[in-house]
Amino acid sequence: MALDPHMQGLLDQFAGAFALDFAQLDAPTYRSFADQGLAQGEPLALAEVRELSVAGDLPARLYRPTAGAELPLLVFFHGGGFVAGTLDTHDDLCRRLALGSGAAVVSVAYRLAPEAPFPSAPEDCHRATCELVARAAELGVDASRLGLAGDSAGGNLAIAASRLLARRGGPQVSALCLFYPVTDQACDSASYRDFAKGHFLEAQMMQWFWRQYLGQWPAPLDVLASPLHADDLGRLPPTLLLSAECDPLRDEGEAFAERARAAGAEVRLVRGEGMLHGFASFAPFVPRAAAYLGQATAWLRAALA
Repeated sequence: MALDPHMQGLLDQFAGAFALDFAQLDAPTYRSFADQGLAQGEPLALAEVRELSVAGDLPARLYRPTAGAELPLLVFFHGGGFVAGTLDTHDDLCRRLALGSGAAVVSVAYRLAPEAPFPSAPEDCHRATCELVARAAELGVDASRLGLAGDSAGGNLAIAASRLLARRGGPQVSALCLFYPVTDQACDSASYRDFAKGHFLEAQMMQWFWRQYLGQWPAPLDVLASPLHADDLGRLPPTLLLSAECDPLRDEGEAFAERARAAGAEVRLVRGEGMLHGFASFAPFVPRAAAYLGQATAWLRAALA
């Protein structure tokens, strides 16, 4: 399991950045450096980038790759362990998703833990999706071609929103695109042991995220937070799940894909060989990560056609 050399270079840059005392760490301190992101050049040009407010007062950002015609709607939920992440940390990724998929992407800044613990975030994502569909004419999108996407914790929330929409009779989702999603609060897979330290996302960090999100860890199982254990996975829309080979979350993401497929859902699983957690956001710096992101956007373009 050799890291891609470009990914290894990024990992070397991050060396020591996450040498944190998670027994003492508080969320604002973590956000103060986690939300800085990677320095990049000029943003990729789109036909329109516009700030919105959804579901009351949640910030959101619309990315329209082309002007004019009603485009499919792709609602995106950012990663950050349910604790961190902003519209800005995932701005480049959303621009690339819009350009590659041909969809209008709306990135939603749901409320973060621990200030807004579970189930605040999945409820925010559900409400935001419903409102964006209701505002389709205003936004100039075709809500009958609706996709949900997210990375890491955002992938977890995309799954949760999809399941809540199906359970509550909400808008029908045509495509679910998941980048290395969080699916199991147990944190006890073989990949957790293999990549516990030194691979960007670490086991201790993930356990801290769960503690912030659920109020304690270990915590009683809740299948909205841990969809790997849900019994309704056969109702998922067509799904693409990309895992990262060198990632503590690899096994739980791949197990989720296999369980959903066994339950009758249409699921495509792609393992990012030589990739670390977060690789979709590293596309500007890692050619192989850009290629995997290209696979995802091509799949979305076809699924939302």
